[in-house]
Amino acid sequence: MTRDSRGPFAATCPTRHLLDQIADKWSMLALIAIDSAPRRFNALKREIEGISQKVLTQTLRRLERNGLISRSVAPTVPVSVTYAITPLGHSLAVMMETMRTWSIANIDSILAAQSCYDHSRSEAQSLK
Repeated sequence: MTRDSRGPFAATCPTRHLLDQIADKWSMLALIAIDSAPRRFNALKREIEGISQKVLTQTLRRLERNGLISRSVAPTVPVSVTYAITPLGHSLAVMMETMRTWSIANIDSILAAQSCYDHSRSEAQSLK
């Protein structure tokens, strides 16, 4: 397969699909949660507020397919499924944790910028 030298800027680049997934908020939150310790499905669902069961299932499947997490099934009644980080997933989670830390440290500046922008847009609209 010939790769376009433009990388993810090219529509046909396979890394574009990967970036689509890992830039997704649910993937990021799930990966960070699993990186701190293996988690069961319901524990993840409780920890990641607002995620639906369907979206969590889809997110975990994509993360597993990409080799970022592993899934192990224990033959219990009911069946117990645990998700754990892989070395590849951990290398990504380290960068995502940096982004999470940055967002926490800078949220006040972001909120101030949003307020300023919204105010200036509102004034511009009222002048029309």
